[in-house]
Amino acid sequence: MELENRCIREPIAIIVAPNGARKTKHDHASLPMTTDELVAEAIACQTAGAAMIHLHARDANGRHSLDIDDNMAIYHAVKEAVGQNMMVQLTTEAVGLYSPPQQMALVKAVKPEAASFALRELIPDRASEKEGHAFFHWVAEHNIVSQIILYDATDIERYFQLRDAGVLPKTHQHALVVLGRYHQAQQSSPWDLRGLNLARFVEEEIRCAICAFGAREQDCLASAMLLGFDVRVGFENNHVDVAGELAISNAAQVEALRDVAHRFAIPLHSAQSLRSALK
Repeated sequence: MELENRCIREPIAIIVAPNGARKTKHDHASLPMTTDELVAEAIACQTAGAAMIHLHARDANGRHSLDIDDNMAIYHAVKEAVGQNMMVQLTTEAVGLYSPPQQMALVKAVKPEAASFALRELIPDRASEKEGHAFFHWVAEHNIVSQIILYDATDIERYFQLRDAGVLPKTHQHALVVLGRYHQAQQSSPWDLRGLNLARFVEEEIRCAICAFGAREQDCLASAMLLGFDVRVGFENNHVDVAGELAISNAAQVEALRDVAHRFAIPLHSAQSLRSALK
């Protein structure tokens, strides 16, 4: 979509991130941690309007896990429950516990339909670009959608440099820009969108999603939707509603964004149409 086509509303996708790596039921009693809870959450969020779910596997003690068996179990359980009606994405977040070889090994073993990768974790410097090139092109060749996570303007600039250099493939690719991760108290604002070169994603027709830490998550995501970006919502980043009260559920947070889309006649992607858009 060109910037000049201001009257055209392209479909956007709602993605749900229901648990994250760090939160527990002490943060929210309904935070899903077990396989059964994540399956139920996926079904509820798909019904509410989410086209994709972003999964963090937990081990038997409830801790974030990139263990292959843990991730294989949760991925296939959720995939079996939602079928083709929802894209299922695995995280590779290191949380200071895992190395790039372990992150890559997870994706090669499970072969999920989608996986997310922090650019600064998988390709942290020039020395890692050769291995990053081989891995991300393998990912694309196996029809796995890689979502590249970007935390600031420097990450965004480097993302485009790596795409232009061919280190990152130009197919089966999705970007995710994170607002507020490194702000004081991890609080974001719609104004944070202004300091980022988001127009380039539109100009180069690269699908990009926005997520936002903090109590103004819904404000940030509503603003992003009006700009034509996909959005990711859920307890991973925030577990309060627009009134500042404890949110009822992840599905309720998805529904709130679906209502924004309907109010402003913004078309929403289904899982099927999103898969086609990300090829």
